[in-house]
Amino acid sequence: MKNAMIEMIENEQMRHDMPDFRAGDTVKVFIRIIEGDKERVQIFQGVVIRRKRGQMGASFTVRKMSHGVGVEKTFALHSPRLETVEVVTKGKVRRSRLYYLRNLRGKAARIKEKGYN
Repeated sequence: MKNAMIEMIENEQMRHDMPDFRAGDTVKVFIRIIEGDKERVQIFQGVVIRRKRGQMGASFTVRKMSHGVGVEKTFALHSPRLETVEVVTKGKVRRSRLYYLRNLRGKAARIKEKGYN
């Protein structure tokens, strides 16, 4: 079991402003990048292929195609480098880890959008 003091410090550092998203959703991740003495916000938009739950160790992996090459980035959910996460579309998938998307190309790699009835 964790120490009560450690849990209190972790709860102070956790972010509670994140939207509810899961594997299959298309998200825009706004990341703060520091280059020398300048700081800017860079957008990384792609499909969430994995979401690791937990307290401070929570993370998610986003995959996008960039010039025909698949690029994956893993982000810590409670990182201070993360500006915001914006959900673009909700995906309709039946599993929590979408690693099979790595082997698919073009239209086969599309994910159906969740219908709201």
